[in-house]
Amino acid sequence: MVGCWVYIMTNGPHGTLYIGVTSDIAARVHAHREGRGSEFCRKHGLNRLVYAEHFEDIHEAITREKAMKRWKRQWKLKLIRRDNPDWSDLFETIQ
Repeated sequence: MVGCWVYIMTNGPHGTLYIGVTSDIAARVHAHREGRGSEFCRKHGLNRLVYAEHFEDIHEAITREKAMKRWKRQWKLKLIRRDNPDWSDLFETIQ
C-alpha cells in the first residue's frame, strides 16, 4: 500500500509503548524485531505491532506521530484498546 504509516510497538499488553512513522511498515517492524529498528525498541524488547494508521501524505503522518507522542499514556492505551482490544500482534496483517 502506497503512503505512510504511524504505528505503535510494545512488548506486551499495557507494556512500554513506542510510536513511529514509516513509509514501509513491514520492513520497519521487521527491523524492530531484529533489533535494528531503534535503540529504544531494542532496549525495551518492543517487538509487537499493536496499532497502525495509514496516511497518503508523509506530512500528515509526521504531524499525527508528533501529536500522539505528546498524548497522555491513557489516551494511547484507549486508542489501542479501541482498534485492537486483544492487543494482537498486527504484523501478519500488514505484510
